Amino acid sequence: MERLRMVDWDEGGGISGCCVFTASMPSEMLLKIFSYLDAVSLLSLGCVNKRFYELANDNGIWLKLYSSSLHSKWKMKPKQTETVSLGCAALHDKKPGYWKKEYIFKQTCAFKTRVMRLVKFLDPYTGLPCKNKEAMKVSGLSWIIVLKDKNGKEHVVEKPNLSFKDTSVSILWYGTDWPCLDVLSTLKLFGVTPLLPDQSRPPNKNGPRRFSLIAEYHLANLIESSVAVGADELVQLFSLSPGLLVGIWKEENEIAFVMVNLHYNQLLERSILGSATVQYTPPPNKPLLDDIDSEYGLHDYSLHLDLHGRSCTYLCGSFKCLFCRKRDIENGYLRLRVVNLKDNRKHLPIIGTLGICWETDVFKGNVKDCFVMDLTLLDETGKPFWCFSAPIHMELSTKLSGLYDYMGHIYTADYADSEGKVCIEFVWLEETKEYIIVSLVLYVSTKKVNSWYGTNY
Repeated sequence: MERLRMVDWDEGGGISGCCVFTASMPSEMLLKIFSYLDAVSLLSLGCVNKRFYELANDNGIWLKLYSSSLHSKWKMKPKQTETVSLGCAALHDKKPGYWKKEYIFKQTCAFKTRVMRLVKFLDPYTGLPCKNKEAMKVSGLSWIIVLKDKNGKEHVVEKPNLSFKDTSVSILWYGTDWPCLDVLSTLKLFGVTPLLPDQSRPPNKNGPRRFSLIAEYHLANLIESSVAVGADELVQLFSLSPGLLVGIWKEENEIAFVMVNLHYNQLLERSILGSATVQYTPPPNKPLLDDIDSEYGLHDYSLHLDLHGRSCTYLCGSFKCLFCRKRDIENGYLRLRVVNLKDNRKHLPIIGTLGICWETDVFKGNVKDCFVMDLTLLDETGKPFWCFSAPIHMELSTKLSGLYDYMGHIYTADYADSEGKVCIEFVWLEETKEYIIVSLVLYVSTKKVNSWYGTNY
């Protein structure tokens, strides 16, 4: 039998409570009680049972909430105010739940407007929103992963460990109750925000929430179908695009942790504006045609590059005025040479020994010869053109450095997606125990360039 707990203060200042059975309580009395509740409490009560759901949908209660928020939070026009008064007069003509939907819709629109206003402020250094952290705090944004097994059972993992960088955030989940790796089929990444955010109090994870699907990964045959990034004494790292890193215990062949690297470009939109089943789709770029410049779309690119290992930064650099000549367009790619092997003035030293840091409840480690690359390529107007954050594996080359200044082993690191490729060469200097980047080349897809600029290369 359903019970409603009534709480009151006793004479000594403590809390006393009693339970009131609600099964035989008249609907009118319950509606009177419900009328004193806020929107979040009403939504929670609607999940108790069918009767509470119907009563918590009462148009009279929600119209009262709608009207009170109309003047305090939303700046409505006079015509819209008249519509509400008419709705009050014709209250019984509306279907149950009508004003609840209207209230949630208005709250959601106001919330999205408030958050998206913050991401309009751009960092001139990176071309990305400079108030990401503030926007995340205002929105109450968090991220969760949902693991689904082959029988359809879902396992939700929350409470991630966040590590913020200049252009990305690394999100790490770990625990001791991961489902068996062999039975997993998919992993879904969601941005989660309160359905009705309240800035006066911290988000309640047990309250109603909004889910925005960011990415979905297929985990069946993970080890065989993914890219091996590296290993240490305890774990092996496997990567799936975009930006997913799964740590597997060597001895048990089970999940140790899951890490996702998210680039800041449109991160708030992807984490808030999508739905639980459909990812956010950015509006298409409108090309600005230029008939005067014969090499339109081939020059004046800017690159911001970060190399890090989640908790430590190895390289942070910006490169201006990158260009490609028409003769350098080959096999469907524009070549942008950032660091030239023959020009030692632009060679870049790496701070520290490259590796990706990880941790669980008990263990910590660092997998060598790999890193996370955050790439932000801006077009000639300073608009983000190609952005990603992804784990990269280094491989020892069979050739030795022929450079007079740097004699040592050469390592290569490559990345590729639908928009382009990145090729890096490092030289390891044994004497100083450091890496030097001696070559860095971007290959941008001509399909991407033509779509962006309206050209036909």
